[in-house]
Order: sequence, then C-alpha cells, then structure tokens
Amino acid sequence: MIFRPTQIAGVWLIEAERIADERGHFARTYDAAEFAGRGLEAAIAQCSVSFNARAGTLRGLHYQAEPHAEAKLVRCTRGAIHDVALDLRPDSPTYLDSYAAELSAENGSALFVPAGCAHGFQTLVADSEVGYQISVPYIPGAARGVRWDDPAFAIDWPDPPPGGRTMSARDAAFPDYQR
Repeated sequence: MIFRPTQIAGVWLIEAERIADERGHFARTYDAAEFAGRGLEAAIAQCSVSFNARAGTLRGLHYQAEPHAEAKLVRCTRGAIHDVALDLRPDSPTYLDSYAAELSAENGSALFVPAGCAHGFQTLVADSEVGYQISVPYIPGAARGVRWDDPAFAIDWPDPPPGGRTMSARDAAFPDYQR
C-alpha cells in the first residue's frame, strides 16, 4: 500500500500496490500495523456497502457526533465515485477544508477519513458500489450531516444536483453549518 497524505490533516489517499501476472492482480488493501504506525485508527467495528444505480447520485456529507465519532476507510469496488472528506474538527489546522479524489474499481485507491470529518460522494457512473470499513458501530442517535452545497464549504462537485440527479431528502435538507 502506498499512503499519500492530503492537504487535510489525517486524511490519506491509499493506493493499492498491485502485483500482476497472467491471472490478474493481487493487492493488500488493509494492514492494521501500517495504519497504526502512521497514527491512524486501525480498529474495524463494522463494514458496510452502498450500491448506487444511477450516475450522479450524491450521498452525504455524513458523520457521527462524539462520543461516537467514526473513522472510515472508503473504497469503490465497482464503478467510480468523486469522494469527499470535509474537516469539521474545530481545533484542526484544516478546519472546514475539503479534499476530493476519484475512487474507482479500476484505480483501486481508498480514502481514509478520520473521526471528526464528514464524508460524502457522488457517483460518476451508473451501478457504482462503495465499501466502507468503519472504526465504530453505527449509532442512529449520533448520525449527523452537513449539506453538500453549504456555502461555508464551497465543495466543487462534478455534476451538482438537482439536474435530475439522485439525492435523499434528508441529505438535501441539512441546515447551514453552524460554527
């Protein structure tokens, strides 16, 4: 695995080092010791998957409130997504900054999103599937979110809604972020 730091403190783009032969390829996608050695949350309490039938589907931006804040390792296992991490940690030097990367089944990259950051994505192609490794269990009462188009963040999405794109009513209705 190749760990590439991003401009957001604690957010990492992780590239798979593929070993290829006539059969295809093999790559390690997770190693607890390598994560811990970089000071990243290595615990995995839950794994989840999101299937998205339509290109342009936007999910997020989601996080869990303290004391249930979660770190996520996000990978696109089918199709392609525009993946976004947003720093909501008030004491962070990158507070309110975001980072985006294209994750796809083809490139095999993953994004590590630390606790205290919100996460969201927009599908770039139909039938995209996203896998998550999450550090703590989902707690419905701790679920929070911020709106994808909140002016406090100015996130540049590839194909912003509405434009016939798919988004949940809950995600579209998140209020403006309060600092």
